Amino acid sequence: MQTILVVDDEIQIARVLRGYLEQAGYRVATAYNGEEALYAARQERPDLVLLDLQMPKLDGLEFTRRIRAEQPDLAIIMLTARVEEMDRILGLELGADDYVTKPFSPREVVARVRAVLRRGQSPPASAVLRTGDLVLNRDRREVTLHGEPLDLTPTEFDLLATLMSVPGRVFSRADLLESVQGVAFEAYERTVDAHIKNLRRKLEPDPAHPQYVVTVRGAGYRLESPEPR
Repeated sequence: MQTILVVDDEIQIARVLRGYLEQAGYRVATAYNGEEALYAARQERPDLVLLDLQMPKLDGLEFTRRIRAEQPDLAIIMLTARVEEMDRILGLELGADDYVTKPFSPREVVARVRAVLRRGQSPPASAVLRTGDLVLNRDRREVTLHGEPLDLTPTEFDLLATLMSVPGRVFSRADLLESVQGVAFEAYERTVDAHIKNLRRKLEPDPAHPQYVVTVRGAGYRLESPEPR
């Protein structure tokens, strides 16, 4: 049984989400401020966190910074009442996998949870992709570069797997959103850009001049194949 940590200082929202998630077959833990959330994430080791950005004691963005350093593969979906796009982008740049804007349908949240967790499930065999010294193993959810492991979030992993599946092909932002979410809902272009920016920080020797994940202006992104060292 997969564990979901629900973090929201509005107790009624947390209770409603807990009920829907338990009906969907998940084990659910709850926290009502950022400090409680950090403790619960360390103790429970959840598969996914539903995280309100506006919390007392420790806000959602700082929680994400801290937990990403400890659990880089933890899936995070932000719950936010903020309407500014930059708030969502900042959360994504810190490593969140998706976001839901309040007010929301609890059924939609459960659907988002299922979609994000599906990304972490191993696909069938024969899933090793290689591009130069970059190796991605879908079965083991592992990526290595020059033999060294890379710690990627679930979304970063699936974006890279999509790009590596057809090196040289240009994938539009809509293509990439659909590949990681199953459907290109709320397809803000900068959502993909934020994840690509994070991926480049971990993958590229010089993120400002990428060798692997290259921008095709006006079209999207493609994966280059540099010569192995």
